[in-house]
Amino acid sequence: MKTNRPMASSSEESPDKIDIAILSELREDSRKTLQDVGAAVGLSPTSTWSRIKKLEAQGVIKRYTVDLDPAKLGYHDFVIVQLTLESHTDETLYEFGRVLATIPEIQEAYLVSGDYDYYIRIAVRDTRDYERLLREKLYKIPGIRHSKSSFVLRVLKEASVPLG
Repeated sequence: MKTNRPMASSSEESPDKIDIAILSELREDSRKTLQDVGAAVGLSPTSTWSRIKKLEAQGVIKRYTVDLDPAKLGYHDFVIVQLTLESHTDETLYEFGRVLATIPEIQEAYLVSGDYDYYIRIAVRDTRDYERLLREKLYKIPGIRHSKSSFVLRVLKEASVPLG
């Protein structure tokens, strides 16, 4: 039976069970060979490569990276900063985001709803390093009305998006 619905293009397809298995293997170790990933999911290396390329083209796989240990690089503390801005014009929000992107210690920044405008996670070496970052970088950004900082005492869970 013929339908009038347009066919979904390959870039709109959701990952199937095999794609999810491939993603799971790559998330465990993105340096696994095509042979190892294929063997784990029951595909040939060529079929595995084709599926990985499709997932990259769809933007499901955004990049390949290295998971670094912050403490071994001297960053022993994380601070969650809640910020409120004086103004919420498009220009102010854009400029604030642009400046945040230039500060390497800022690991994540979220524009949020609620009492504060932003939640920011910052990696610091210690409390003195945080005080320096506040003085030299964060508080030099124009338009900050209020901030509240909380040091992370212990990370209870870190995870990426669930698969399947």
